[in-house]
Amino acid sequence: MTFLPQEIIRRKRNGLELSDAEIAFFVSGITDHSISEGQVAAFAMATYFQDMTMNERIALTKGMRDSGEVLNWQSLHLQGPVVDKHSTGGVGDLVSLMLGPIVAACGGYVPMIAGRGLGHTGGTLDKFDAIPGYTTIPRNELFRATVKEVGVAIIGQTGDLAPADKRLYGIRDVTSTVESVPLITASILAKKLAAGLDALVMDVKTGNGAFMAELGQAQELAQSIVSVATGAGVKTSALITDMDQLLAASAGNAVEMVDAVKYLRNELNNPRLHEVTVALAAEMLTLSGLVATDELARVKVNQVITNGQAAQVFGKMVAKLGGPADFIDNYQQYLPQAKIIRPVFADQSGILQRIDTRKIGLSVVELGGGRRRADDSIDYSVGLSDVATVGQQLDNQQPIAMVHAASEDDFDRAQSMIKQAIVIADSATELPLIHSTVLEVIRHQQ
Repeated sequence: MTFLPQEIIRRKRNGLELSDAEIAFFVSGITDHSISEGQVAAFAMATYFQDMTMNERIALTKGMRDSGEVLNWQSLHLQGPVVDKHSTGGVGDLVSLMLGPIVAACGGYVPMIAGRGLGHTGGTLDKFDAIPGYTTIPRNELFRATVKEVGVAIIGQTGDLAPADKRLYGIRDVTSTVESVPLITASILAKKLAAGLDALVMDVKTGNGAFMAELGQAQELAQSIVSVATGAGVKTSALITDMDQLLAASAGNAVEMVDAVKYLRNELNNPRLHEVTVALAAEMLTLSGLVATDELARVKVNQVITNGQAAQVFGKMVAKLGGPADFIDNYQQYLPQAKIIRPVFADQSGILQRIDTRKIGLSVVELGGGRRRADDSIDYSVGLSDVATVGQQLDNQQPIAMVHAASEDDFDRAQSMIKQAIVIADSATELPLIHSTVLEVIRHQQ
């Protein structure tokens, strides 16, 4: 059926509900460029102001998913469910690095298609690029073989997956229409559902370091994603987690990889990081049917961490995708180190009352560890480690963080930003109420 693009735009502009056929036609035009950039921008702006019904969101997501290749795992005869996790992005959020191997060690298969960092948040692929030889964009045959043999492969999006999303997002980015829940929902899910999943768990961040800073915004997005993905045929749930401070005690690429390896080797004591990792892993195991209850799932997750199985899986994945075969044992020999590693101290002693997580993330960008533009190069060695947590005493012995910098000038700029990002209180009684790291779990309501 043929439609006029301008009529579809007019109907959406006027607040009318579009049919599945109209949406499918428009997505097809986005993909093959038969619909102009101006028309795509007008459609995005109309959607931004008029919103979409749940049926429209499902149709848009399915259309964008089907605009390119949709992976199918049946021919591999996998011995377990295909399951993945996606985060809306945060600072010091290295959970994906451990989560894939943990779930694989528990019997799941995790074809994790991850992204690169942009803005103040880090990217999973950039962290793996810090490992010499690791192939983040492998041939499809290697990707599939890694998933089958190892149980997990963490790679980047190929041009064949959801090409409609790539064009639509690029236009949204330059027309101030990024902050639209239906468009965000379709953008996230088009790529994830194209990976041929049986189940998906979302990690929706909220707080001053998240894109959805307000809890209400995060709840709205989480509910939309769960409803749309379920409507598109994939069992999905969402955890809303706190990003009012860093999740790990590090931010950067090689420095976060160090913490991830230490965690898998059972050498890292970080309660916040552990809480989120275990909660997400347990949700993946129960949602996909691998384990019957959340309690049993948590026992299983902790077991594969403490007995070293998850670390072994991680090492096998790195080796299979071109990295060093002994990376998990000798990671410090392979990861790049910055020329300058030096503490930053607060100007006064006291208790860390608040941290501007977004500004901390931007300090890593200032060091060269993130991107201002999508085509910027990255210094994988720079970043922050041993970052203090809210409620911690700071003085001339206990720094805010260790800065890993390439030059004195970079260190000075990052130091200034870090000092500006914190609020020091005189006593613990002045601390605000710190809520749980995992705030809420949203599941589909039948």
